[in-house]
Amino acid sequence: MLVEQVSDDLTSQIDKVRSEIRTDGYPMSIGEWISLYETDEIDIHPEFQRFFRWSIEQKSRLIESILLGIPIPPVFVSQRKDGVWDVVDGLQRLSTIYQFLGILKDDNGTLLPPLILEGTAYLPALQGKQWNNEEDATQSLTLEQRLLIKRAKISVSIILRESDERAKFELFQRLNTGGSSLTPQEIRNCILVMVDIEFFKWMRQLANHQSFQDCIALSDRPLAEQYDMELALRFLILCGLESERLSAIGDVGAFLTDSMVEIAKDASFDKTVAERRFKLTFDLLADEAGDHVFTRYSQDKDRFMGGFILSSYEVIAIGLGSNFDSPPPKGRLQELIKDMWSNPTYKEWSGSGITASRRLRRLIPLGREIFRA
Repeated sequence: MLVEQVSDDLTSQIDKVRSEIRTDGYPMSIGEWISLYETDEIDIHPEFQRFFRWSIEQKSRLIESILLGIPIPPVFVSQRKDGVWDVVDGLQRLSTIYQFLGILKDDNGTLLPPLILEGTAYLPALQGKQWNNEEDATQSLTLEQRLLIKRAKISVSIILRESDERAKFELFQRLNTGGSSLTPQEIRNCILVMVDIEFFKWMRQLANHQSFQDCIALSDRPLAEQYDMELALRFLILCGLESERLSAIGDVGAFLTDSMVEIAKDASFDKTVAERRFKLTFDLLADEAGDHVFTRYSQDKDRFMGGFILSSYEVIAIGLGSNFDSPPPKGRLQELIKDMWSNPTYKEWSGSGITASRRLRRLIPLGREIFRA
């Protein structure tokens, strides 16, 4: 009887979710994909180019595959209310084709230089080839070769606009997580661009705030991987989080993504207050603690040393941000930060082996208590 009940529950859950996701799909010629782009009926989000990084070699291999008739994976799109397709997966495939034809534009609407191919394993004669080189016909594809490309098929899988809106973001995350070179925050940034590009630009502006950058003092690699945006997002979400929601956090990465979408779509979210909290907090930290604020404090040597430590950021930045209207008296902040390193709760819950969700449940309340005036 219990087995039947479990089976019935699973069936009902499957039926419910399947009914929320409406899809369609069919093969399309590359010529049709080109027409969609030229008539603004598809949005490939050129803003994503900073997160997706295909080399000339990868781009050349795609053109090689098309010319050789090797099947290309389908492109996933989401149909918006205005009928335009948002590309959920397939950005680099399409942008490579558009760049090769010389029609690809950046996020300012400026045409990018046409793609010049490299020789490949099977087609070394692709070296230096372009779609159409008016000055040197020998470096152009022939009419027959162009038609091969235009007539090749790439299937499309469409999430129809009748689907639950969350489906687009869930699909994007699933398709671009496993085996992807993107970091979790780069994927979040792409999702945020799809949700509300103006909110993304506002968050990027916050993360560029000089005091914030001075305090986190990240090296080039984490900056390139958008870790500063993740830290800014953590601040925005965790500062105002109620105790009940804090206790209910499971997977922290999924929680950050879901909360980001939630606040970006929340018309009542006050960006003015959030920005004021952010800037006041990091201006104060930069003024009184400097670029060592989130590094380890050695009591023996009486100095801060090493690199950025996330648990320190969670206590200090979130704690101070939660009390931004009544911060500790001037001159007291650095002493509170030094004392934190010997706090029993911090020492117990900031070490290795502690899951992120368990750590947050202990350290966020600790920071709010420590930095309460």
